[in-house]
Amino acid sequence: MKVRIAKLQETDAETLFQFENENRSYFRMMVPDRGDDYYHYESFKNKFDQLLIEQAQGISIFYLIRDESFTILGRINLVDFDASNGKAELGYRIGEKYTGIGIASIALKLLLDEMSKNEYVQRISARTTTNNIASQKILTKNGFTYIDTDHNEVDLNGNKVKLLHYQWRN
Repeated sequence: MKVRIAKLQETDAETLFQFENENRSYFRMMVPDRGDDYYHYESFKNKFDQLLIEQAQGISIFYLIRDESFTILGRINLVDFDASNGKAELGYRIGEKYTGIGIASIALKLLLDEMSKNEYVQRISARTTTNNIASQKILTKNGFTYIDTDHNEVDLNGNKVKLLHYQWRN
């Protein structure tokens, strides 16, 4: 399967909405749920439009991970760009049908290859949970360094977990 990343565009709204709905139950096992409002198209579209505005302003970059037939496999994003220190925050999610086959690792490599050519991005930080071993492996495989673990636990859908912090340097 050929994996590619492409910047989020206005024409992606409906297919992304469908992807998010199809994977809601799966995603909520790993990250806090986005709330019922997010899964109503009008509300989703408003939030989607805000993402496009952030992207146009250079605050964030939102990518869709797609295969050769343009099926959405997941999302990968860089948010909260800080021009003063060249730092951004990484986030990604892979659809349930596409986990465990290297999609996230390939997409992250593609993103980092692109960012290594970007003089404004010096550091990318990422967080994952203590129970998300797959994400920990993906980050370290792609050159992220473990920084530290939060002392406090957070409740993730009834499970107590700690957040692990990683960083990549350009």
